[in-house]
Amino acid sequence: MTDTGPKFKILKFLKIIILSVFITALVLFTIASIRTFTLDVNAGLQLAHWEKTNNIALVIDHHQREEFLSNFKEAIRIPTVSFSETESNTTALREFDKLLRRAFPTVFSSSLVRHELVANYSHLFRVQGSDPNLEPYLLLAHIDVVPASESDGWEAPPFSAKEIDGFIYGRGTIDDKSPVMGILQALEYLLIRGYAPRRGFYIGLGHDEEVSGYKGAVNMVRLLKQRNVHLHFVLDEGLAVLDGIIGGLDGPVALIGVSEKGAATIKLSVSMAPGHSSMPPRETSIGILAAAVKKLEENPMPRLFGLGPERGTFEHLAHRFKLPMKFIMSNFWLFSPLLGRVLERKPDTNAFVRTTTAVTIFNAGVKVNVIPSYAEAFVNLRIHSSQTLQEVLDLVQSTVGDERVKMELVDGFDPLPVSSSDEKSFGFQIIKKTVLDMFQTLTVAPGICVGNTDSRHFKDLTNNIYRFAPIWFKPGDPQRFHGINERISKKNYEEFIVFYFNLIQNCDIQKLPEPHSSVHEL
Repeated sequence: MTDTGPKFKILKFLKIIILSVFITALVLFTIASIRTFTLDVNAGLQLAHWEKTNNIALVIDHHQREEFLSNFKEAIRIPTVSFSETESNTTALREFDKLLRRAFPTVFSSSLVRHELVANYSHLFRVQGSDPNLEPYLLLAHIDVVPASESDGWEAPPFSAKEIDGFIYGRGTIDDKSPVMGILQALEYLLIRGYAPRRGFYIGLGHDEEVSGYKGAVNMVRLLKQRNVHLHFVLDEGLAVLDGIIGGLDGPVALIGVSEKGAATIKLSVSMAPGHSSMPPRETSIGILAAAVKKLEENPMPRLFGLGPERGTFEHLAHRFKLPMKFIMSNFWLFSPLLGRVLERKPDTNAFVRTTTAVTIFNAGVKVNVIPSYAEAFVNLRIHSSQTLQEVLDLVQSTVGDERVKMELVDGFDPLPVSSSDEKSFGFQIIKKTVLDMFQTLTVAPGICVGNTDSRHFKDLTNNIYRFAPIWFKPGDPQRFHGINERISKKNYEEFIVFYFNLIQNCDIQKLPEPHSSVHEL
């Protein structure tokens, strides 16, 4: 009888714990289930009553279609390549200038449009609005492209604009001459139809985006600052319409970039006395540096999934997944650690989870029988939105943990601020409405750009920078970006023109309709 009392108390205590855990789990499951089946962050927009509804419809006849396709192909054939910050094809840039003036005569002759060259080869347009009280916005794109060679395995020469099965092949078809030509073609059509915008806007076409935009975009920003211009929002390239790219997602999704990862290039170097290979020391400059690089690869940056704008992306997409993924995606507050572990397994999704580390250059040695005195490696990092450049530098230093390895920051910058994407965000909602008016079955969600664009230079002129173009990516297409066989369908290029034609008109409202929020707060 003496043992019964304590055993009974222990059993009773265990029952209480088990019951408490069960009740807690049941409550969490109930909350998560309610959220799963009621969360739809896209519901309000389509139902809203918009101030302006009498947009001009764009009807394109056969002759116009042939003409704008011919102009677009000519743009692709001009090899506006940026090789480095100091080397670009200036002959091609001047030829492109002539093409723009020839292809869009109304834009260049209209009294509503002011055009100027910036840094000799970039273009800045100011389109006057009828209401000076409405803050202007900026449509941004770039003329230059990365190098391309037919010997890399292209199906068509990269500057031929050859048509194959309804697609136009060529460097710049995706990045970024479709927005360049699409924006100006849309404005040309609007001006021909007598349209005068209520809200003024700018068009900026940079000529050196592929080498960081320090001449084109930076000088545009300088001019706008001198003129005390503040922008309502900026729309640049970045994300796209993904169709079949995200596994398990029901239907295509349009991702609008609300931020960009930061970036840093670090040089690691080791200096030692040189020697002969017949009498090697226990450690060489190459060995010490290789060990440092190995530490960085074996110890990735901390998992930060859910602490940046990627959370909004997955919550917006949750209702388009099937169970059980729908349940998980709808409840980030509960499952973000699990999702982070799953996504980090693949390189393309690992980029959303953390700051990525890539060793891109390793230099050492000049002769096979000489132990080099110097070895260097360059490391490229893309910084997660919840980290700073300095935090990343400190982590690299502590991970290497070897005073013999010198670390030097070559260049770098913090992640871009996260622009708003709620139902009060003018730029985001205008872009979203324009997308949904064209493609009713799409889901629209905020996203994060893992690469960088010219738009980062404009952060002092606005808090609202968005990165999207209506390019359709199907499986295999993302690899064409900066890769071989870059292409766009003729149908998709026409959609670019329609998109910007409608977007410009949609911006002519004074303010957004009252929001119909359907976002849960947990």
